[in-house]
Amino acid sequence: MMACRPMTEADIPRGLDLCRQAGWNQLERDWQIFLKLSPGACLAMEEGKVIGTAVTLPYGDRFSWIGMVLVDREYRGRGIGMELLRKALDLINKETTAKLDATPEGRQLYLKMGFVDEYPLSRMIKPGVNHSPYISAAKVFQKNEWGAIKEADSPIFGADRLSLLEWIWTWAPEMAFVLKKNNKLLGYCFGRPGHRYFHIGPVVAADAETARHLVLAAINQGRGRSLLLDVPHFDPSWPVWLKSIGFEEQRPFYRMYRGSNRFPGEPEKQYAILGPEFG
Repeated sequence: MMACRPMTEADIPRGLDLCRQAGWNQLERDWQIFLKLSPGACLAMEEGKVIGTAVTLPYGDRFSWIGMVLVDREYRGRGIGMELLRKALDLINKETTAKLDATPEGRQLYLKMGFVDEYPLSRMIKPGVNHSPYISAAKVFQKNEWGAIKEADSPIFGADRLSLLEWIWTWAPEMAFVLKKNNKLLGYCFGRPGHRYFHIGPVVAADAETARHLVLAAINQGRGRSLLLDVPHFDPSWPVWLKSIGFEEQRPFYRMYRGSNRFPGEPEKQYAILGPEFG
């Protein structure tokens, strides 16, 4: 008999197995932050072993995020993903908008559950090739700049996610950059390790020129690592520029929501998102 229960620390190795099956980039620490920030609201579907997962992450009273919907390949086609999604939605306040980023395959499931498209994205990857340093005006982020980040980020993302940004920074402080002009914050980016790729994101900027400086600084610091960005489709010149410096599109996916979406933020200023699992 299948049973759905709260996920625990002991389930993380199995969650990582499912990530590897799906070719996803998450590490143990990604699972740990879900369990820390959303205890009791991360789900494991079990039939002798964990065969599926889903997590929910509330962003205050603005919206709740659904992510890490994974099903063991041997159990697919049995409605397990649909049941996990139903259970995840049951955990979310009915007055709160539910949001997620869907693969093309998963999108069909979410459409059936009442989700609608908000905007498309592309996963862009760059092989780890050594090169001469790029010229960038961005500077390494300093602790005393958290106040400016907090003030800028919530209106752009649509909700307070400072705890997540602080978590990323403690994991890889050398990959956090800011760009200022006359002491005014124009943009910032963070980065974190992954299984196959170092994930750059979010990249938040007033314009594409600022975003370019931030990404080039991250590439310089990456020192030949394989890199990944998840890029919303707002500025058509942005993916063209990324391709010009060696990125290529790996796959598309879709930002979706169910509910009123009263707090969409300013996605046109997000040149790369934090990640499909976080928003």
